[in-house]
Amino acid sequence: MISSKSLTQIASAVILFALLGCASETTGEETADEVQQAVGTVPELQASNAFYYYRNVDKAWQFYRDVLGFETAADYGFAKIMRVAESSYLTLVDAERGMHSADEPKSVTLALVTPQVEGWFEYLRSREVPLRSELKVTEGRPHDGFVAIDPEGYLLEFERFNPHPENVDLIPMLAELKPAAGTGRPPELTIQATIFWLYYRDLEPMEQFYESLLGVPLLVDQGWAKVYSIAGSGFLGLVDGARGLHQASEQKGVTLSFFTDDVEAWFSKVSAQPGIEMRTPEITSESDRVRTFVGYDPEGYYLEWDTFLDVEGNEILFPQLRNR
Repeated sequence: MISSKSLTQIASAVILFALLGCASETTGEETADEVQQAVGTVPELQASNAFYYYRNVDKAWQFYRDVLGFETAADYGFAKIMRVAESSYLTLVDAERGMHSADEPKSVTLALVTPQVEGWFEYLRSREVPLRSELKVTEGRPHDGFVAIDPEGYLLEFERFNPHPENVDLIPMLAELKPAAGTGRPPELTIQATIFWLYYRDLEPMEQFYESLLGVPLLVDQGWAKVYSIAGSGFLGLVDGARGLHQASEQKGVTLSFFTDDVEAWFSKVSAQPGIEMRTPEITSESDRVRTFVGYDPEGYYLEWDTFLDVEGNEILFPQLRNR
């Protein structure tokens, strides 16, 4: 029996073949740049987000809200959208209702970029948050930090990027961001930005894929890890799974998400993107609050694009995104 995912992938492949075939009648082949030109430009993304999946979503919510001090931008009951920084979000999902199970490998790390790594370390230790690594500060290093563990095992990396040739393009961008304070945590502890680190078997093709998909250049090259700007305070990190905090895995307990005010334009572009497989062959509506679609990247990470509507339930989130 063919699975629903396989049927979706077959349908996506047919659509992609038709798009590329029609476009290549005169040239015989189609490059990623030519596909992007064919579907037109897309609006800048409003924010970065990822969906994490929990057995006990209320316990996870309490941790992120009351210990880390993140704002609840939307509460849908089974899902809580937390604002981490200016244009950085994290959505906590009841795994019973999400696209992933709580048993899948948590092949993602959320880096919380902050100049106050020492303060965060002391604070989390005082709150008895489990730590995977101790804080190490070494003069001359491009970054300093430590790793904490959330209530169900997702890794949180508190990281400071230092003046260093590796960070020459990143540091000015961070300086322009307004650090986000929180509630419930010490007021001096802020978050400048976030990086969602994803882990791959073959890094170089993934660099090419995301540069084409998102239309962004490489920002930070750490050799076995690469950083790209998504939107404002939201960044994406691609990591060699043989050297990172996680190994590359077939299943992944995370969905990377992009917030946009024009899901239709992004659907047109993504549908024609070489290397992506569509999970949803059309734009769908979730609870009449968000219009969305989902695809898979070449190594199986779920990628979702979301446009939130000006309706009940989005009273806090919608103005935040519109003011970007």
